Amino acid sequence: MVIKQDEKFKYGFTPVTEQHGKHSNLLLDFGILKMKAGDKTVSIPGRERAWLLIKGTVTFVYDGKETSVTRNSCFDESPYVLHVSKEIEVTIKTDKECEICVEQVDNEKSFPARLYTPDDVRTDIFGSGTLGETSIRSVRTVFDGEINPLSNMVLGEVINHPGKWSSYPPHDHPQPEIYHYRFFPEQGFGISVLDDDAYVVKNGYTTLIEPDTTHSQGAAPGYAMYYIWMIPHLADNRWLPSTRYYRKEHEWLLEENVKIWPERKYGDKK
Repeated sequence: MVIKQDEKFKYGFTPVTEQHGKHSNLLLDFGILKMKAGDKTVSIPGRERAWLLIKGTVTFVYDGKETSVTRNSCFDESPYVLHVSKEIEVTIKTDKECEICVEQVDNEKSFPARLYTPDDVRTDIFGSGTLGETSIRSVRTVFDGEINPLSNMVLGEVINHPGKWSSYPPHDHPQPEIYHYRFFPEQGFGISVLDDDAYVVKNGYTTLIEPDTTHSQGAAPGYAMYYIWMIPHLADNRWLPSTRYYRKEHEWLLEENVKIWPERKYGDKK
């Protein structure tokens, strides 16, 4: 399912999914917080929360600390992310207009509050040197089941290069997942493939991926596609970097030194 956002997000908080409300099968709260210069908001304790700065300048006040951070481009710069457990109150103040991805989930476990800087975020280049570079992409992982074993959620970003694919080969996992998109230039578009259905995605759209649904993405030539990926851990099955189950008919694409057309001639069997 794709949630369309054909107009820019309004100032304030716009919920997209709710763990205990709309689209509750995604098991997460996700929304966009858009703030003007001089705005201030307070998040009271009670749930695990993360704020990923998409763009702008903000000051995070939390756990006796106060830190200002700036991000000019979600395409060219890794993110700043504040991640706290249920007992921490957070105040967010803005020095200029900003947009923030907000992810929340129920979690009774406590862990130290952490402000992830771009230097803390792991970036992997997937798809390089294979399939004619048609699925090369940059995958940024802020935290997952290994980085924070006490968290109940996962958060990261992907830079899908123009004309290329990501989340590829097609795969699935038992946990639901959310993708939230931005494009450069903004009038760009891409394709989100869920099982055997394909959906056009544009700037501000969100794909809701149900459990065990095969998913992959493609960006139109000329347009870079950025998306935030969010996954809730299941009580008996935490998402780890190895938690990807590829569709059997496409597993051959993972073979070392795999040959594809035109190097692999028509008529060769697979």
